[in-house]
Amino acid sequence: MPQEYRAYRRTATFTNATIPAGLLKGHRTKAGVWGRIVVLDGELLFRTLEPRVEEVVLSADQHGVVEPGIAHEIAPIGDVSFYVEFCRQGE
Repeated sequence: MPQEYRAYRRTATFTNATIPAGLLKGHRTKAGVWGRIVVLDGELLFRTLEPRVEEVVLSADQHGVVEPGIAHEIAPIGDVSFYVEFCRQGE
């Protein structure tokens, strides 16, 4: 993520029971918006869907970075808690 980008919004903390269905299937951030997936406990599978499919297991030690406009999805691996921070160019 570019250094000049700053967090401007953050989701609630999600668990297996509260993950919105939309995050479990392909979706995108808006143009110019980066996402940072922060896992607090457990593990989460982060899958980018373009330009090619790539999978990364996220944990408290490994955050995920979502590039603007790139289709992606997540899947819990066992019990997990996490939030998503949205970032844009600092003003």
